Amino acid sequence: MSEERFEQSGTKERNLGMELVRVTEAAAVSAGRWMGKGDKEKVDQAAVDAMRHALDGVDMHGVVVIGEGEKDEAPMLYIGEEVGNFTPPEVDVAVDPVDGTRLTALGLPGAIAVVATAERGTMYSAPPGVFYMEKIAVGPVARDVIDINAPVTTNLERIAQARDALIEDLTVMILDRPRHAGMINEIRQAGARIRLITDGDVSAAIQAAMEDYRGVDVLLGVGGAPEAVLAAAAIKCIGGEILCKIWPLTVKEREKIVKEGGNLTWLSKTNAHGSKISVWMLIRSIPPMTWCKAMMYHLLQLASQAASCSTVFSISVGAHVLPR
Repeated sequence: MSEERFEQSGTKERNLGMELVRVTEAAAVSAGRWMGKGDKEKVDQAAVDAMRHALDGVDMHGVVVIGEGEKDEAPMLYIGEEVGNFTPPEVDVAVDPVDGTRLTALGLPGAIAVVATAERGTMYSAPPGVFYMEKIAVGPVARDVIDINAPVTTNLERIAQARDALIEDLTVMILDRPRHAGMINEIRQAGARIRLITDGDVSAAIQAAMEDYRGVDVLLGVGGAPEAVLAAAAIKCIGGEILCKIWPLTVKEREKIVKEGGNLTWLSKTNAHGSKISVWMLIRSIPPMTWCKAMMYHLLQLASQAASCSTVFSISVGAHVLPR
């Protein structure tokens, strides 16, 4: 007489999120082999190769909407490339095999491997010619008080008030770029502290939105448009807010965007649209970072809660993190 030793699972479907964990892990482990060796091209190539190979085994029919570039610019993970094993579900895929290749090449913290998926046709991708966006990102406490069109000092005052703090208590994270010289001066005159970073504004935006990581209160400045979408995915899960608007770097770029019908006053908010979409967002740090470990634990907590109450969120910039 056979004995039933284990209770049979009632789960019939495979878990897309768990499969994508292996994708980011593959990219991070492969990129990590080149950590500190000074060759960021090798870092990127190792991560791209590993991520692309790992995606082949995922149960999905994905189309890359944010990737390594256009088809003629990238041999794999290019925009429009189909990935997965071509079984349901049909999804949009956003990837950044390494956000922070230079950081990894120098052996510095802050680099992450990122994959996000959303139901087909729901993930935002920047219009052709739009490479940069101005951003402001905060956590849940200050999500309703920020205004990307307001002066820097005004936003800092509002964030401080929402936190029941002084501006002097706030820490602002911003990319160390010449274009930010004026903004950095404003922040210093207002009295807030600054953490300058050389790369990795996806992880920077996430840190700014985490209430249980108080090393950063707000991300400000201009960074990549694809990175804005990826950051928005994680920030939506956390419950924070990221506001973005198109920011041409040059007059020529501005004229091109306007000529092609782009709206330079367009503003993206995390909850701008009512369409509800279900998304997975996976992050793996290269090398491990304290905040990222907390992030994974935080995401797992939120994912568990979402699964139990079948919550589906809405987002405009790209996608949110939690499954249905």
